[in-house]
Amino acid sequence: MEVRALGKTGLPVSVVGLGCWQLGAGWGEVTDADAMETLHAAADSGVTFFDTADAYGDGRSERFIARLLKERPGEGLVVATKCGRRVPQETANYTPTALKEWAKRSQDNLELDTIPLTQLHCPPDGVYETDAVFDTLDGLVADGVLGAYGVSIETVAQGLRAIERPGVSTVQVIFNAFRLKPLEQLLPACAAANVGVIARVPLASGMLSGKYDETTQFPSNDHRNFNRHGEAFNVGETFSGVPYEVGLEATRRLQGVVPEGWALSEVALRWCIDARGVTTVIPGARNASQARANAAVGGRPALPDAVIAEIKATYAEMIAPYVADRW
Repeated sequence: MEVRALGKTGLPVSVVGLGCWQLGAGWGEVTDADAMETLHAAADSGVTFFDTADAYGDGRSERFIARLLKERPGEGLVVATKCGRRVPQETANYTPTALKEWAKRSQDNLELDTIPLTQLHCPPDGVYETDAVFDTLDGLVADGVLGAYGVSIETVAQGLRAIERPGVSTVQVIFNAFRLKPLEQLLPACAAANVGVIARVPLASGMLSGKYDETTQFPSNDHRNFNRHGEAFNVGETFSGVPYEVGLEATRRLQGVVPEGWALSEVALRWCIDARGVTTVIPGARNASQARANAAVGGRPALPDAVIAEIKATYAEMIAPYVADRW
């Protein structure tokens, strides 16, 4: 597994991490046993970066990671959490008191004195303009509560604004074969500023696994069911904002250029890993076999030029009209 430095933090992290939303809630039922088996399978496969949030199962995901850290001491595992989505999304709710309370709650859930990385969890636009937010985060770093902080964003514009703040060490952004806009400005800007890039939703909520079709049904407590049109949160988090039927058609087109011996999901992950400026990609996994398969892509070679060209062509011709102007 290749390891890269995570922006200004300098922390060494695996190029394939594990996104832990699904271990908390929002992706159907995951038992405690399955969650821990998934985490250990990832770590066994060389994954050292685990991304969670205080809102995932109201702390459930963070508490699973606390167990993992206790069961695997001294292995250099890096935890990143997020905060801010447990309150109404209004700039006024991002107060110094709230930020300190959120950090304390994550400290308790993760059972850590210092949280290696905390990220603002897709906050409202006004937060990026609020000096008190970033002053407070700087203070939490100075006090040793946080090792570093970053932002998880919805739009490229938010990311470009965020990295103007000198204390921002990382940007987490939706980046995949259906979301190429970050390639244009955001990834080069982050690279120039030594800001780590965490690529989330790399499989477009599983669409880029190539396993879905018109008959696929998702549980009622799975966001791929209840947030299909943005009913619960930003629709860009579900299938990257691409209409389901359009995503299926584009996925079938990409299946035609998958190299022999590869799966479409492996192509999609490798494409993200190899994009200049990306530090780590964080696919989710609901079981151990998925975690192992995702991690194995960290040892795969770069994709052929013809595959890269077809990804860009498919995006331009089929996907960009639905997503390029929105995020």
